[in-house]
Amino acid sequence: MPENQYELLISKAKKARNLAQARYSKFKVGAALLTDNNDIFTGCNVESSSYGLTICAERVALTKALSEGATSFLAIAIFAKDGYICPPCGACRQLLYDYAPDIDVILSDGSEHQIIKLKDLLPFAFDDSQIGK
Repeated sequence: MPENQYELLISKAKKARNLAQARYSKFKVGAALLTDNNDIFTGCNVESSSYGLTICAERVALTKALSEGATSFLAIAIFAKDGYICPPCGACRQLLYDYAPDIDVILSDGSEHQIIKLKDLLPFAFDDSQIGK
């Protein structure tokens, strides 16, 4: 994928972060998910006072994309705050793996970024082979 496409995703993730509803943790995160059709779906974290109901930016972006009919993905950018690289949590890694196991995960701190394959972030992932499909 061209470097300028990574930069666009990071920019969209950073913008999505501004919409985060992080009234409890104050830890705002934005994500931008790229489809194989070059559509971009963004998401931000939405917190609940019942912390288990909180949904992360990555899952918001993915569920928005899936609910709009997108099914093939190339990359996701994640932006939390300047100077801080924020990898996806375990739940986000699993849900992303269920729908996009081969994507690039772009982690940005505002001045530089790292690109990691999702499969490298979630080795020995649980998938449909374990449930008899």
